[in-house]
Amino acid sequence: MSKYIVKSVLQVVPVLLILTLIVFILVHVTGDPVTMMLPDTATPEDRRILTEALGLDKPLHVQYGLFLSRLLQGDFGESFRYGQSALPIVLERLPASFELAAASMIVACFLAVPFGIWSALKRNTFIDLLISGVSVLGKAMPNFWVGIMLILLVAVHLGWTPVSGRGGFSHLVLPALTLGTGIAAEMTRLVRSSVLEIIGQDYIRTARSKGLGERIVIGKHALRNALIPIVTITGLQLTNLVGGSLVTETVFSWPGMGQLIVQAVSTHDMAIVQAAVFVIALMVIAINLLTDLAYQALDPRIKYN
Repeated sequence: MSKYIVKSVLQVVPVLLILTLIVFILVHVTGDPVTMMLPDTATPEDRRILTEALGLDKPLHVQYGLFLSRLLQGDFGESFRYGQSALPIVLERLPASFELAAASMIVACFLAVPFGIWSALKRNTFIDLLISGVSVLGKAMPNFWVGIMLILLVAVHLGWTPVSGRGGFSHLVLPALTLGTGIAAEMTRLVRSSVLEIIGQDYIRTARSKGLGERIVIGKHALRNALIPIVTITGLQLTNLVGGSLVTETVFSWPGMGQLIVQAVSTHDMAIVQAAVFVIALMVIAINLLTDLAYQALDPRIKYN
C-alpha cells in the first residue's frame, strides 16, 4: 500500500502542472487584468506602471515561469476586491464549505442507504416503484428550485429556520437538505442496484440457509460488500460539494467557497479564481486517494500495485 500511495502522490505532479497551464491560459483569455483592475479614469501611465508591476510586459513563457515560481511560494496574487493575498481568503471559506458538505452527505446517506436497501428487498413491488419514482423526481428537480421552495415553506411560512446565512445548526438545515436530497436521489438507485447484485450471490443464500436473521444477512454480509460502489460515489459527490455547490451557497448566502467563486467570476477577480481552483484540485486528489484506500478496508481481497 505504501508503494501505491507514493505512486499516487507522484502522479499528482504532472496533473498540477497541466492545471497550472490551463489556469494560466484562462487568465489571459478572459480579459486584460490591467483593464479589470484599473478604473475608467486611469491614465496610460497608470496602465504602464501596473502592467510592469504584474509582469505582463514580458513574453508569455517568462510570465508562465514567474507564475509557477509564485505558486510554489503559495502566492496566487492579490485580490483587487479584498486588497489582500488570495489564498488566505479562500482558506478562510473552507470550513464553511466542509461543514455544508459533511452535513449534506450525512443527509444523503441517512436517506439513501435505508431506502435503497428497502427498495432492493421489495423488488418489483409498490414500495420499490414508489422509492424509484421519488428518486427519479428528486434527481430531476434542480437545486436552486428545491432551495427556494424550502425557504418559502420552512423559513417564511412556518418560521422554523432562518432564511439564509451561517450561524448555528438552524442555519445549516435548509442548505444541507437542498444538497443532500439531490445526492440521496442518485445514491438510492445505486444502493438498490448494488444490494440487488449482492443478495443474488451464493454466499447470501448460504447465510440464509443457516438460519441467520434477515438483518444479519443484509447488515453483516450483503451491505458491506455493496458499499464499494457507494463509497466511490460518496467520494465523488463530496469533492463536488466542497467546491461545486455554487448555486446552493448563493441561494442561502452561505459563506463558502462556492459563493466566493461566483463573486470572483462576476467581478473578474482572477487571483481568487486561481487560488480556489488549486485548493479544490488538491482536495479532489486527496479525497480520491482516501476513497481508493477505503476499498481495502471494506474488502481485504483488494490489492494495490
